[in-house]
Amino acid sequence: MNDLNEKILRLKEQRNALIIAHNYQRDEVQAIADMTGDSLELSRKAASTSCDVIVFCGVNFMAESASILSPDKVVLLSAFDAFCPMAEMISAGSHRELYGAFPGYNDPPKYVYPVEYSLRDIKRDYPGVPVVAYVNTTAEVKADSDICCTSANVVEVIESLPDERVICVPDKNLSAWAAKNTKKEIISWDGYCHVHDRVRPMDVEKARKSYPDAMFMAHPECRLDILEMADSVASTSGMLRFAANSSAKKFIVGTEIGLLYRLRKENPDKVFYPLRKDMVCPNMKKTTLDSVYLALKEMKNVIKVSDEIREPAWKALSRMISL
Repeated sequence: MNDLNEKILRLKEQRNALIIAHNYQRDEVQAIADMTGDSLELSRKAASTSCDVIVFCGVNFMAESASILSPDKVVLLSAFDAFCPMAEMISAGSHRELYGAFPGYNDPPKYVYPVEYSLRDIKRDYPGVPVVAYVNTTAEVKADSDICCTSANVVEVIESLPDERVICVPDKNLSAWAAKNTKKEIISWDGYCHVHDRVRPMDVEKARKSYPDAMFMAHPECRLDILEMADSVASTSGMLRFAANSSAKKFIVGTEIGLLYRLRKENPDKVFYPLRKDMVCPNMKKTTLDSVYLALKEMKNVIKVSDEIREPAWKALSRMISL
């Protein structure tokens, strides 16, 4: 173990801290974490522990979810400028409100949705239609929604609602996957994950030609034509389960390349190939061992969701969790 790792572990013990890392984080960050997993899975597990401090190695909305579920714990975002471009494609009201919640943002990200349209606008256009918010959204968007969903349970969440029409935000690809698997009408927002949305059928065809005996796993944030080509459509946790339980020995992985670390670690007898080598989220890679150390040392990058936002956001999350 190197000196920096030892410093982090000593600080973690001194602070009674828990380090949690999303499956897309750098290998060395996942290696030092107490828990790795999907974003909401991590927040739920962290909430059940007796730690005083949660260090979230991920992006801003993930740390917000941890704050929503653990209001009495100190939540640190390991890299304060790590944001999710898809989450930034929708705001509850104006983008001025959205950026105001995150000191340190100087300029709107290039992926931002047009400022003149917001979640409140689409709710006005479709009065009474319930809003299903993907967990990959800001706390403010969750607070203005009826229920949350994950990439794994979006269909179950939609089916749990009595309404025949639902608004799904912000991922148009996840909405398309849900629409394919439910008879309900889905009113979709036009957001997307730039890592998954860039995949095209020719990429799948090329990978299948290169690895003809490999199973292809795709994340629901990919386009529908890609999902229809997959042997398994699953969240990152779902991919881990599918790979572990499958008799296949080779897999093409259609998601951010950070997941390869866990797939290979937990399945040493199997081989995993990235669908595209450039399926990299720059924001997920902003976290380094140095940034984890500095966040713990200086107790900086605190993410605290105000009660005004936290309480309605918690209701939207808890409605999903109770299903």
